Amino acid sequence: MAVAALTQALGCLSMNISSGIRGRCHTLAVFSQALRSTAPHQTSLAGYSPWTPLQLFTSPLRGLQTSTVLCQNNPHWKERTKYTIRPIGRKKTGGRDHTGRIRTHGIGGGHKQLYRMVDFQRLRYEPEKENEPFEEKVVEVRYDPCRSADIALVAGGKRKRWIIATENMKAGDVVKTSGVISRMAVSAKEGDAYPLGALPIGTLVHNVEIEAGKGGQYVRAAGTCAILLRKVNGTAILQLPSKHQIQVLETCMATIGRVSNVDHNKRIIGKAGRNRWLGIRPSSGKWKRKGGWAGRKVRPIPPMKSYVNLPSIAAVGGKL
Repeated sequence: MAVAALTQALGCLSMNISSGIRGRCHTLAVFSQALRSTAPHQTSLAGYSPWTPLQLFTSPLRGLQTSTVLCQNNPHWKERTKYTIRPIGRKKTGGRDHTGRIRTHGIGGGHKQLYRMVDFQRLRYEPEKENEPFEEKVVEVRYDPCRSADIALVAGGKRKRWIIATENMKAGDVVKTSGVISRMAVSAKEGDAYPLGALPIGTLVHNVEIEAGKGGQYVRAAGTCAILLRKVNGTAILQLPSKHQIQVLETCMATIGRVSNVDHNKRIIGKAGRNRWLGIRPSSGKWKRKGGWAGRKVRPIPPMKSYVNLPSIAAVGGKL
C-alpha cells in the first residue's frame, strides 16, 4: 500500500511539473510573437534594462559586435588600396591581432601617430612610360613617427610619393631610378635605385628586394646598409648588417647609400615616461639566469640564405 501511494504521488508531481513547463513555454511563445509583430514599429531598445525578460529574445543578437566584426567595420589603415601622400589616422592595436589575442607583448598606449604610406617599390613606372629610366626631385625630408628612419617626399611627372630617405639626402636633390642592367657597371650616386646586377662590387645599398617587383623588404631601419659582395650566374650575394649573407636575383632593385638617421641607436631615452610616449609598456626587471648563449665561444658562420628558386639537379637531369 505504501509503495502504491508513493508511486501515485510521484506521477501527480510529474504531471504538474510538465503542465507548468508547457504553460510557461506557451506564455513565452505568445510573448515572442507579440514582440515580432511590434518590432518594425520599435525604434530603440535603450529604455529596457539588461535584466528584463527582453534579454531572452535578444540573446541571438549578442556577439555581433565582436572583435572580428569591429575590425571589418573599421578597416585597418594598411588595407587602403588608393595611394595618397596625406597623413592617415591610425588606431592603436596594443599588440593584438584582429581576433583580440596578444601577438606582441609590451606594446600599448603612447602618443597619437599619423601614418604616411611609404612606397618601398622604387621601380614603379608611370602609365605610358614603361621601361624608361625616370628622375624624381626631393621636395622635403621629414621625421616619421611610425619608423626609425626619416622619409622623403619626391615628385616626378604627375605623381608624388614618400620614400625612405638616405643619409645625406636633402630637399632639392634629384634621384634616378632605372631597371636596365647594362654590360658596364653604373656609377650611381646616393639615393638612386638600380638592379643589383647593374651595380659595382662593394656598393652600399638598402631597401633591398628579395623578389623582383615586390618592393624592398630588407635593410630599411635607420642607419643600416648592406654590402654587395659578388655576383654569380645571374645572382647577387649581399652581406646584411647582421653579417648574414643572402643570395637574390640580380634583377632585384636596391637603393644606393645608407639609410638616414644614423644616430638613432645613440639617443638617450632619459626617463620611463618617454618610452610610454613611444607606446612601449614597462617590462619586468627580474634578473634572468644566464644560459648557454652567454660567454665567449667560437660560433660558426651562419649559412647563406638563398632566395633564388633554381631547378634541382635531378629535375635538370630528367629533362636532359
